Amino acid sequence: MLRWGLIGASRIASSYIIDAMRAQEGAEVLSVLSSDQKRGERFASENRINDSYTDLDSLLADDRVNAVYISTTNEKHHAQALAAIAAGKNVLCEKPLAMALTDACEMVKAAADKGVTFATNHHLRNAGTHLAIKDLITSGRIGNVLSARVFHAVNLPEHLRGWRINDAAAGGGVIPDITVHDADTIRFHLDEDPVEVVAKAGTSGMGEGVEDSVMSVWSMPSGAMVQTHESFTHGFAGTGIEFHGTEGSIFARNVMTQEPVGAIRLVDANGETPVDYKNHNLYHRSLGLFTNAVAGTGHPSADGVDGIKSLAVALAVREAAQTGKLTPVNYGGF
Repeated sequence: MLRWGLIGASRIASSYIIDAMRAQEGAEVLSVLSSDQKRGERFASENRINDSYTDLDSLLADDRVNAVYISTTNEKHHAQALAAIAAGKNVLCEKPLAMALTDACEMVKAAADKGVTFATNHHLRNAGTHLAIKDLITSGRIGNVLSARVFHAVNLPEHLRGWRINDAAAGGGVIPDITVHDADTIRFHLDEDPVEVVAKAGTSGMGEGVEDSVMSVWSMPSGAMVQTHESFTHGFAGTGIEFHGTEGSIFARNVMTQEPVGAIRLVDANGETPVDYKNHNLYHRSLGLFTNAVAGTGHPSADGVDGIKSLAVALAVREAAQTGKLTPVNYGGF
């Protein structure tokens, strides 16, 4: 039974994660941490949580809490995760794991040394659509993958803007917010890690000191090429992912989302075929796998190493965009 403490009174926690936690047998959400006392108390009341804290040590001192979910701004993840790990708590951390690759590596190594479960909240690999896409690729339905294309340019809702569009020190910008997800999704589907990237980033109407749009091209060890486009400013573009192989192509639309929606079609020598998928709740699946991992009967859908590697790709994309140079991806030894 997991008894959760929430580190961060966030919208993703209230909209998705608390429900997914409570969907697991015997699980409880005991406490929440917020830097603003009134916000924390209001969040606790609205979400039926008994205890609200402004001090991390106080939350971690509760021996009943055996797992924490970290959804604070990005620059806080590292110190908060290390404190939770030192206290013997299992950790589910929002992406990106940290601002620096060395910090993310330290978090994952600390968890391994302590013997606690550490996972990254990459939700897309839990979607029925993406599980169906991976099955098509793994089973050879499109042959050898030659290229992939990710289009994840959206209109960032006003209530989610704030630090994401104006605070580089807190980890703002579209690259740590969305590119990191696309990096994990490509790694999930292709079972290989990008080697080097080129990129171009800029502001297109929303960024205030941080990039709000980026396009990049990644080279894969297999020789496949990946093209990605992420943005905060595209209200009507729709999202999707494509994989093109020697024997066919996969076209998936509106699948880069937190909801179990979208459409997939397979195009090959036999024509065009709609692809069915299971429309389960992404977060219920993710929290179920995390719960099983804590119990020693499985693995998280995305573990700490997955978080390190998605961060590494995002950092390489940012460096490539800033320098205009072909940039190798540094995975910090993982």
